Amino acid sequence: MKITTWNVNGIRAAVKKGAFQWALGYAPDVLCLQEVKARQEQLPEMEREIPGYISYWNPAERPGYSGVAVYTRIEPLEVVYGLGDDRFDNEGRVIRLRLPYVNGETFILYNIYFPNGQRGQERVNYKLDFYACLLEQCDELHARGEQIIITGDFNTAHREIDLAHPKANMKTSGFLPEERVWIDYYLNHGFVDIFRELYPDRIQYTWWTFITNARARNVGWRLDYHLISRGLVEKTDDVIVHDEVPGSDHCPVTLILK
Repeated sequence: MKITTWNVNGIRAAVKKGAFQWALGYAPDVLCLQEVKARQEQLPEMEREIPGYISYWNPAERPGYSGVAVYTRIEPLEVVYGLGDDRFDNEGRVIRLRLPYVNGETFILYNIYFPNGQRGQERVNYKLDFYACLLEQCDELHARGEQIIITGDFNTAHREIDLAHPKANMKTSGFLPEERVWIDYYLNHGFVDIFRELYPDRIQYTWWTFITNARARNVGWRLDYHLISRGLVEKTDDVIVHDEVPGSDHCPVTLILK
């Protein structure tokens, strides 16, 4: 089973750059998109769906902002939009699916576009509150024996290995100590950063600014993750960072389950 996450930074622009064509060729079982910046009906009619997939959308109330979408070839048993908290749910940041797996098992898949804190301390605090709200929900699910995958754009680089210039960005949102520690909290609450578990020393990024020719020079950040419940580690085959795929300032990242 292939679960791909991709911040497309505007789905209408990404479609014009071949995003759906790449998806059709790679054929993930589940495609989680963030920052779609549109409602589904705003896409041209021929480009609203990917053949063979069911789609679910959670756009932001504010036009042209945020928003997430899921395209899946596996029909979910349950779909939940948002975190159930009015502080966050008008920004269209979360879709939660319950998906069938093997031998009658299921797991919970969160597709999330985490807040960006670069507009000031108020948004940093908002981002930290979002992390806390989600973790509280995940703790309750884990306590019930659920297996969870959180995928999406976390808007935080966890360790110095996860960005090209850590020293220069110590005071930049996305690498602030108070943001990074929340990844530690998740790892201490039954989650595993599966890419880093499999590749502890690999330097590979998932986001590059559009300016300064950063992608060509590979001056980037790893912001896109799959955090998985520890019980799913033995069921994981690989994590692939598709850093050769254009179409956005982020690249797709795929978790492959056995």
